[in-house]
Amino acid sequence: MAEVGSYIGDSAAEGWTQCPGSRQRLSLRGDGVTRLERPVSLPLLEVPSEMAPQKLTKRTGSIELLEAIGVVKKDNGTGSFSLLPGAPQSFDYVLVAQKNEDGDHESFKKQRDFINALKDKKLKITKIVDEDRVFYGITAPNETFETYTYLLKVSDACNWSCEEQGKVPQSTRIRIVEFIVDHTFIESSHCGAEYLSDLIKKNVFEAQFCLHEKQEQKELKNSWARWTACFNGQPITDVRTYFGEKVALYFLWLGWYTFLLIPAALVGVIVFLYGLAFFKTSPLIKEVCQSNIVMCPLCDKKCKVWQLSDTCIYAKLSILFDNEGTVAFAMFMAVWATVFLEFWKRHRASYVSEWKVFDWCEEEEELILQIVNDADCESKKYRHSYLRSTLVMILVTLMLLLIIGLAHALVVFRVIASVLFAKPTNWSFLRENSSTVAFLMGAVLHYLTITIMTRVNRTVAMKLCELEKVRSHAAVERSFTVKMFVFQFFTLFSSLIYTAFFLGRINGHPGGYVRIAGIWRLEECHPSGCLTDLFIQMAVILILKQTINNVVEIAGPWFTRWRKRLRSRKLRQKVRQCSKRDCMESTPGAELCDNCKVKDLLRNFDLENVDHFSLFNEFLEMVLQFSFTTIFVAAFPLAPLLALLNNIIEIRLDAIKMVSLERRLIPRKTNDIGIWTDVLETIGVLAVIANGLVIGISSDFIPRLVYRYRYGPCANSDASDIDCMSGYINNSLSIANISDKNIQRDFLPAQFILSNSNSVTYCSYRDYRSNEDQSLTNQFWVIQAVRFAFVVLFEHVVVMFKFIAGWFVPGSPLEVRNNRLQDKLNRLKEELRAKRKRHKEKSQDK
Repeated sequence: MAEVGSYIGDSAAEGWTQCPGSRQRLSLRGDGVTRLERPVSLPLLEVPSEMAPQKLTKRTGSIELLEAIGVVKKDNGTGSFSLLPGAPQSFDYVLVAQKNEDGDHESFKKQRDFINALKDKKLKITKIVDEDRVFYGITAPNETFETYTYLLKVSDACNWSCEEQGKVPQSTRIRIVEFIVDHTFIESSHCGAEYLSDLIKKNVFEAQFCLHEKQEQKELKNSWARWTACFNGQPITDVRTYFGEKVALYFLWLGWYTFLLIPAALVGVIVFLYGLAFFKTSPLIKEVCQSNIVMCPLCDKKCKVWQLSDTCIYAKLSILFDNEGTVAFAMFMAVWATVFLEFWKRHRASYVSEWKVFDWCEEEEELILQIVNDADCESKKYRHSYLRSTLVMILVTLMLLLIIGLAHALVVFRVIASVLFAKPTNWSFLRENSSTVAFLMGAVLHYLTITIMTRVNRTVAMKLCELEKVRSHAAVERSFTVKMFVFQFFTLFSSLIYTAFFLGRINGHPGGYVRIAGIWRLEECHPSGCLTDLFIQMAVILILKQTINNVVEIAGPWFTRWRKRLRSRKLRQKVRQCSKRDCMESTPGAELCDNCKVKDLLRNFDLENVDHFSLFNEFLEMVLQFSFTTIFVAAFPLAPLLALLNNIIEIRLDAIKMVSLERRLIPRKTNDIGIWTDVLETIGVLAVIANGLVIGISSDFIPRLVYRYRYGPCANSDASDIDCMSGYINNSLSIANISDKNIQRDFLPAQFILSNSNSVTYCSYRDYRSNEDQSLTNQFWVIQAVRFAFVVLFEHVVVMFKFIAGWFVPGSPLEVRNNRLQDKLNRLKEELRAKRKRHKEKSQDK
């Protein structure tokens, strides 16, 4: 005879888990604690052979694919933790406070009242005192977890969890106790209800955290959280067991993203090499390098006319990224983003199905935890206020206007800096390359702005979430994610959007320049083309952001641990080496001695603090990198290569940080990466639009195409010995006559003297204007029409390919759907047999 919940059947390894319902009842005792009235398993009928659950020895093809390509480590679904010996009992949660022996002090009273409130919930509190701190070790009774397990069984969506059976894992214990502690409050005559977060702000408590488990932590260090494991598969099952599904899905997503960057980086390098192959033979480079054309001054008063041949090096640089291969690469990356997301959905579905959390609902689990915390609790109602929504919308708009204003401030900085650098100095390089230096400094300043605004954006987004007053933590996280991403997106891309689509197009022309405050001329595109400016800015931001962020990520927690260890050095010296057998041999179920408890508490307290948004920070960093990799990739084909190199380091960096340098994250259960999926899909759509506009507007692809087939030497000739692009550079320039009175107002006579002291009577500039009256030529309008047609055609074609790719790759594998269908069928049969068994027993009793 089988018993309810007794059959596990190597569920994770063999793909099958039976989670039958229970008929246990809850009773409320006088102390308000929810207890299971009859935690006894019900006997079931023998399972007929044709109805017996089949053990699945084969895992889904999606998981096998990830294991074959090395994204995840090969295992049987149980991970390596199952082979570890049991560990001594540990605390479920820990609170830390400054030692205070003044019983009349308000802080001491609140601390005492909060601990008593936890005791009223039947939590076991162990007080450990050192020289200047007090550690409160919190352990929940088994009845708490039995209540949680029962409520899981009778819930609508969460009853698939394998945690219904057997011993409750430490990760689940931590999550439950953390919820109880966070939702415990004390009444204050001045402030009303005060929760733990309020008490920490008032320094009543210093910290809260859960403990790392030594054996599991050591195993993760050896197999995952070390630099020598950079090219090894990730032990996702172990990560899930230790940190929860939320962290595991992050690393699974990051591993898949990193792997799929390999073909993107390879194609980007091929495009770069394609431009390099025509580096010396391109007629455009020859025209620039051998040209005698005199160009108009780039600024007022200080700048002089210059030779187009001076930009020979920049012209060579531009041809590496602005060539025919860029169009194909932009289309490839748009389809690549769709393929990446669709296959990610398949991998996610396979793993969450194996973990039995496919239908998991975070909000439903939050309801269960509320009942575990307080059996008499009331549900938080859904609320919506049009006034609050309008106010939030207005504040978000004002914040976006501020961010866009900062982008305009960067434009003003570059304009003024280029004028100042052009003044006569001993640094001839600075004077001759004033525009380029100013643009580089603007890019660095943009990065500093991003760093500062990240903190500002976080604070504003959190305040707006508080203003909305959403009902659950999951809703708060979704709302915060959307707002934070929007703020960060505009912070990063406002300046890039200006550079890509407005720089050099709204600055006017000689005799009609547009000026800031009627004084400073708006900056022009780089002499080698507008795409060069976008490339320079993207390269500077991406390299600085990835390099400095990685240094800060590893140095910050390491420095925090070193500083805290220095402070607790005296106490460490007093803690002796334990010789107790249970502690040395890690006897399962044994309780650590006081000496080892103090050592363990200090070891965890010295680590970097974490919070609910620690994982959010990692996701945000990677999603913004994904934006850089896709949205303006037409201007920087090497972006996927830089992202790939960064992510190889990022995976191990995050692993080392979470396992060794930071306190343990609260293990969260989930079945998806949440709102980030929608964000990534939105980025994929923006990538199509942005790359179409970059190629159509920012690059010289369309002007070259129009010249080749309409205005070039091959337009009306079939001769094969003529280079169709010869004369393009001269055709793309217009001439400004110095005798024109409007032009004389913009320039001084001294500006038209060459370096050899010869004066000129005219100069050239990039535009399609008449040499007589500076009006736009017909060629300009033809080019604009072709630009518009290309953008529309490009976006429709790429969107069509994206839809085809999305349709061709189903989001959930057939194996997953069939397995879940079979599991549901088996559960229904089990319920029916259990009901018939109970009915038969009642009939026999009568």
